[in-house]
Amino acid sequence: MRFRIDQRLAAPVERVEAALVDRGWYQAVHASEAVWAPELLEVDDGGGPLVGLRVRYRFRGRLNAAAARVVDPARLSWVEVSTLDRRSHTIDLRVEPDSYADKLRFTGSILLRPQGDTTSRGLDGEVKVKVPLVGGKVEGAVVSGLREHAAVEEAVFATFAAGPR
Repeated sequence: MRFRIDQRLAAPVERVEAALVDRGWYQAVHASEAVWAPELLEVDDGGGPLVGLRVRYRFRGRLNAAAARVVDPARLSWVEVSTLDRRSHTIDLRVEPDSYADKLRFTGSILLRPQGDTTSRGLDGEVKVKVPLVGGKVEGAVVSGLREHAAVEEAVFATFAAGPR
């Protein structure tokens, strides 16, 4: 399933990129109905234009009964492995599932575009769940959860960006 999520973040692009490599940002983001709060595992920032990130997410939403028979929602957690390029204001990402690695594939890219004092963040992604009969329903639940979590991040970002750094 291909999807797109568009957002407007209340800060200039440089501030957005600084937040994405700041442990405090991940501590400020609370859980949504679908995803627990993220856990920053690693930042590989040598001071250059490329920054590697590893962030763990855990699903907390609900799956329909048919999907829950095949996929245990309590085991739906993953590490988002991404590279932020400060020159092009892009982020390439992929997901490494903690469970069901043979059943889940997720890749995407984010473009951060300056919009004056704000930043447009567009995520183009693809999620594929290889489970007969219910894979599409699980994909839909994952994308729905990502949308909910993105809305939480957008709201938290307004407060976070306004604080001292």
